[in-house]
Amino acid sequence: MLFLEKDTESSRIRTEEKEIEKTEEIHHQFQRFLNEISKLTNDYELKVANRLFGEKTYLFLQKYLDYVEKYYHASLEPVDFLNAADESRKKINSWVESQTHEKIKDLFANGSLSSSTKLVVVNVIYFKGQWDREFAKENTQEEEFWLNKSTSKSVLMMTQHQSFSFMILEDLQAKILGIPYKNNDLSMFVLLPDDIDGLEKIIDKITPSELIEWTSPGHMEERTVNLHLPRFEVEDSYDMEAVLAAVGMADAFNEQQADSSGMSSPSGLHAQKFLHRSFVEVSEEGTEAAAATGISFAMTSAPDYEKFHCNHPFLFFIRHNEADSVLFFGRFSSP
Repeated sequence: MLFLEKDTESSRIRTEEKEIEKTEEIHHQFQRFLNEISKLTNDYELKVANRLFGEKTYLFLQKYLDYVEKYYHASLEPVDFLNAADESRKKINSWVESQTHEKIKDLFANGSLSSSTKLVVVNVIYFKGQWDREFAKENTQEEEFWLNKSTSKSVLMMTQHQSFSFMILEDLQAKILGIPYKNNDLSMFVLLPDDIDGLEKIIDKITPSELIEWTSPGHMEERTVNLHLPRFEVEDSYDMEAVLAAVGMADAFNEQQADSSGMSSPSGLHAQKFLHRSFVEVSEEGTEAAAATGISFAMTSAPDYEKFHCNHPFLFFIRHNEADSVLFFGRFSSP
C-alpha cells in the first residue's frame, strides 16, 4: 500500500510491461487474499482492516486512493496532523483499539507523530477462534517450562490425547503438530525442537515458504498424540524499518530518495515509521490474536502415540488453510 507505480515520464520509460504486470498481479493477489479470509462465518471471527490517515491539507492523488480502496479495502480518513498531531495520534490509536477488541492499545506512543506527519498507513488483523476439540479445563495442571537447560518457570499446561496432523523434521531435529479450529478453515501449528535449547539452533534455517509447504495437505499424517501445550499470551512490538530496508525498501524512509509520485502531487513524501504490534492468546477454548534447505520428511514406525510436550521454547503460527497463508507467526520462549 505504500508506494504504487511511479508517475513520472522517466519512470514510465524505464518500466517494462512485464514489470507493470507483475505489480498488478501482486495487488490482485492481495485483493483475492482479503476476499478469501473476509468470508463471514459463525465458527470464528477473522478481521483484516486497513486505513489511511492523511493530513487534511495534503494532496493525495485520486488514482492512489482508488487503488488502495480497490485492492486493499482501505479508505482515507483526513486528520489534522499539522495543528493537532497528538489528537490525531489518539484518534488512530482509538481506531486500532476498536478493530482489535481492545487487545492492541497505544500503537503509536506519545510524541511519535508530529506536525510534519503527512500520512499514516495502518493494517490490523484480529482473530478469535475456538478449537475444533477444546482442551478440558480440569486436565490443565501446573508444570515446569524450561527456558534453558538450567532455568524453568511454572506454567499452566493444557493436555489432550487426540488425533492430530503430525510430522517429524529429522534434519532440523524437530517436529510439527497441527491443531485445527472449528470448521478447519484455520489451524495453529506448533514447531517443537527436540532439545530444550534447540530453537536458537534452527530458527534461522526456517523460511515462511517451508512452513507453508510442510503444513500443506498431503505432507503431514494423522497420528494419535499426547499433547501438552501451555496456556499462554504473547504481545510484542516491532519497528519494521530495518526489516523493510533489508528487502530493498530503504529508499522509502529517505526523504531525498523516496519516490512517492504515484501517491501525491507534492514531492518529499516518505515513510517515517513502520510499526507492527501483535497479540496472541491461547487457552483451553481456543485462540485470540490481534496479524532449511533439504529437510527430509520422516514418517517412521512409531509407538501407538506420539509425545508432543511443549515444555521448552517453540514456534507457533496460525495458518489460513484455504488462502494458503500464514496470518500470525511467533515464538514462545518464556512465560
